[in-house]
Amino acid sequence: MFNKDVIAPGKMRRRIVNPRIMLLDCPLEYKKGENMTNAELMNEEDWHTLLKMEEDYILKLCTQIASFKPDVVITEKGLSDLACHYLSKHNISAIRRLRKTDNNRIAKVCGAVIVNRPDELQDSDIGTGAGLFEVKKIGDEFFTFITECKDPKACTVLLRGASKDLLNEVERNLQDAMCVARNMIKNPKLVPGGGASEMSVSAYLKQKSSFVEGVDKWPYEAVAHAFEVIPRTLAQNCGVNVIRTMTALQAKHANGENAWYGIDGNTGVISDMKELGIWDAYNVKVQTFKTAIEAACMLLRIDDIVSGIKKKQVQSATPSKPQVEDEKDVDSEQMIPE
Repeated sequence: MFNKDVIAPGKMRRRIVNPRIMLLDCPLEYKKGENMTNAELMNEEDWHTLLKMEEDYILKLCTQIASFKPDVVITEKGLSDLACHYLSKHNISAIRRLRKTDNNRIAKVCGAVIVNRPDELQDSDIGTGAGLFEVKKIGDEFFTFITECKDPKACTVLLRGASKDLLNEVERNLQDAMCVARNMIKNPKLVPGGGASEMSVSAYLKQKSSFVEGVDKWPYEAVAHAFEVIPRTLAQNCGVNVIRTMTALQAKHANGENAWYGIDGNTGVISDMKELGIWDAYNVKVQTFKTAIEAACMLLRIDDIVSGIKKKQVQSATPSKPQVEDEKDVDSEQMIPE
């Protein structure tokens, strides 16, 4: 479906069964000069000759198109009134100035090939896969439908709503649902939702930190604490006692057991996510974890650079003489560390 009507509604058909569809990417009108063009006409006959040349050029294009007996001609460029007249005489419906993306989708639907010049047209370029070409009026605008296709590779999802805000919301939800389906097809793996995955990773990192000595254990504990933000936020949104709920959830995940337990977003009760059927896509969850840790590393690197260029020496108000570094000053503290 696309938001276009035939050029001449009174002369061209709006409903065609088993149409032969031709897709073009060229203008069906007389070419305009790229630069400033001046034509000096001495006689009245010269003016008629010039108009006749334009008419002959358009007639040649339309004759080439009509020789393949298409029912519908769709072009991405302009189509003159004269070309519209010739096409309507051959009982051909025409649509002009279609978007490139829509033209590509029509090609996938009906099996046509988009042609750049009428001279290069072949019978195999005509799309015959569509079962019905129909123009309908929805509200105040006309929409073209190409339906009942034999082997379509594209489609249109038509959304209806009472207001623009409602339509935008439905479109966003549909986009999210399609992205979830795409993730499932690419990598059909699921992890429990409701903060259960985050708490499992957090409990594992806390156990791991107990086997690490010295300063190296602090990153483990910091990341483990950061992962608890998701279930804590869920508990806050439910209005339950956050400290008690988090303590109970940590106890469930303490020994690496009960990995399915998370927070029910409706009641705030700690529940088995498998029984409730609350799942997250594995791809999305892994990418979220990676992005969060990479962002933290980047901020730490930036902080190191900023703190590394601090100057300990405060410049005095009075201008001082330029100093020449000695050999002993080369490796002093004034140098920026690597």
